[in-house]
Amino acid sequence: MKHIPRKRFGQHFLSDGGIIEAIVSAIAPQPGQPMVEIGPGLAALTQPLVERLGRLTVIELDRDLALRLRLHGQLDVIESDVLKVDFTQLAHTMGASRIRVVGNLPYNISTPILFHLLEHVQAIQDQHFMLQKEVIDRMVASPATSDYGRLSVMLQWRYAMENVLFVPPGSFDPPPRVDSAVVRMVPHAEPAALSAPVLEALVQVAFSQRRKLLRHTLGRWLEARQFAGHFDTQRRAEEVPVAEYVALAQACS
Repeated sequence: MKHIPRKRFGQHFLSDGGIIEAIVSAIAPQPGQPMVEIGPGLAALTQPLVERLGRLTVIELDRDLALRLRLHGQLDVIESDVLKVDFTQLAHTMGASRIRVVGNLPYNISTPILFHLLEHVQAIQDQHFMLQKEVIDRMVASPATSDYGRLSVMLQWRYAMENVLFVPPGSFDPPPRVDSAVVRMVPHAEPAALSAPVLEALVQVAFSQRRKLLRHTLGRWLEARQFAGHFDTQRRAEEVPVAEYVALAQACS
């Protein structure tokens, strides 16, 4: 029976064989590697992955799809909202210190998923995700560009990232109204030690009014915390490199 894509789950199923092959090639799965796929859907990516791995853990919210996936002998199916999955515990359950994570993420909740995984980054070897191209542009953006923002800073603090593949709407059924792309995210081996909530708070304040100089936003936030160090607030948020936000968060932690 044909599965009807569900709008509430943001379902767009990958159907282009050439693109699927290119994604699997970018991921380069090796036999026995502990890997988790988020949102396997109709198993377009799942099947070539599990053929190379031997076994694969999948996280699927749609109960009808989860039921289908359970019929596959080489899949361990977790029927759950991905935002409720403890990836650190999952790695432990899989007998691995770090796991590889892949998936065609639902575009309507892609940013919350990225931030959820950020909390478990120490248990992750790498991540390959299909996302809205616009989101990936923001993730990998450089300072002094219109795409550079909170997402850029928070993710670049913890990951080295690259846009590895462009995916047109016609590669999906049904086609989304946006262009897509695949991003590779590799956690930094030795990230700067700081309080993540502090970095998140100051970055959120900094980018809350992008057009204003930072003295109107982040400057006041620092004053309220009696920050005694030096930080140039005569700039706009997008002009400050990730390393400076990180150093400021360390000083405030």
